[in-house]
Amino acid sequence: MDVFPRRAERTHSVHEAVTLFSGRTREDLEEKKVRVEIPGRILSVRRMGRATFFHVSDGRSRLQAYLREDAVGAELYERFFLFDIGDVVSVKGALFLTKTGELTVLAEDVVFLAKCLHPLPEKWHGLQDVELRFRRRHLDLIMNPEVGEVFRMRSALVSAIRRFFDGRGFLEVETPMMHPIPGGALARPFKTFHNALGLELYLRIAPELYLKRLVVGGLERVYEINRNFRNEGLSSEHNPEFTMLEFYQAYADHHDMMDLTEELIAGLARDLLGSEDLRYGGETLSLRRPWGRVKFLDALAGRTGLDIAVLRDRRALVGKAAELAPEKKAVTYGKALDVLFDKFVKPELIQPTFVLNHPRDISPLAKASPENPEEAERFELIMAGMEVANAFSELTDPREQRLRFEQQAGDREKGDEETHGLDLDYVTALEYGLPPTGGEGIGIDRLVMLFADRPSIREVILFPLLRPKT
Repeated sequence: MDVFPRRAERTHSVHEAVTLFSGRTREDLEEKKVRVEIPGRILSVRRMGRATFFHVSDGRSRLQAYLREDAVGAELYERFFLFDIGDVVSVKGALFLTKTGELTVLAEDVVFLAKCLHPLPEKWHGLQDVELRFRRRHLDLIMNPEVGEVFRMRSALVSAIRRFFDGRGFLEVETPMMHPIPGGALARPFKTFHNALGLELYLRIAPELYLKRLVVGGLERVYEINRNFRNEGLSSEHNPEFTMLEFYQAYADHHDMMDLTEELIAGLARDLLGSEDLRYGGETLSLRRPWGRVKFLDALAGRTGLDIAVLRDRRALVGKAAELAPEKKAVTYGKALDVLFDKFVKPELIQPTFVLNHPRDISPLAKASPENPEEAERFELIMAGMEVANAFSELTDPREQRLRFEQQAGDREKGDEETHGLDLDYVTALEYGLPPTGGEGIGIDRLVMLFADRPSIREVILFPLLRPKT
């Protein structure tokens, strides 16, 4: 016997066999003599003298096998008991239904494929320790089949997103992960160093500035699905390494992005869930269009009780934020507004809602609103109290963009570490002419949380970052 076999023959996976044959009658299986060769991990064994029942699993479904000494011989029958719970084997034989109606393989041969050197968790309770589940995702997938379904959902969702954009003439691209200047979003970056060039670099916090360079170059519709890195705390909604969809469309604005977003997410729900009603955290989120819309300052005034005049008072607002949200340190006017919004407004927005016209101070890459230049042509999509998307009518004036970057650099000197650097190369790219453009970022991990009804981002990332064990 080869202890470490190079490959294994199979006719079906466990899940395929269960899906294809569970509805068959006993007579049908006997008449057609359905023979299978199925690999799987042993999860249970029940010995009854000269006969043994055991279950194998592929991490998705379980299938029973029946091993009889008089059918396979004493040598193979005894050898089977050298195998342990957790070992991977291949079972060969004919399918039949037991008296209780359970689909079962009448085993003619059981071939060893891989050894499990550690005991699996107790079968009735599975793997319940949340911390251990994330640290040993392989064990989590073995013991909790529903976990695998979350990541199958994730894969299907990403594939459907690609089909959506490919079908609308968007070009999928890849842009750099290491940037000489952090930019594209308000966040603290991770630093790294390139030895050969003697160059300090930053893991990207967003691909935005590179994607808009492509629009300048004539790629009118582009999108990217890839990782971003933000040096921030861990929470149920935040992981320092996460997946973002960003897309840009020339000759469009943030209103076009709202229409596209509704079409995308409602279509994903229909395709993947069969409904435009999304169940999350005990709530039913209706994705039927049109979705709610509310202006940023109106929503903030309504939830905090502060007058619009107070919210626009730059000096007073920073102090008011320190009073209402003392756990946060808002060193600038824009940051103070953001802190208050996150605390008082965002958790209350359960149904899909576009929050419009954010203050320009916290929207350095967005066009100013023609009705009020202190506000931006921007929206955030909030669902179930989480920010899921962020979009702009992109700022295309290079002079104005340079002034915004310089203001951000000033805020950085005041202590705001989440502001942009002065990316002069990007400003130069704008000087070649960025057409009117709508752009948006959607958090893939949070979208999967909603579609899979999972309360923590760690449930939808295969290997989330965890604090080292002490």
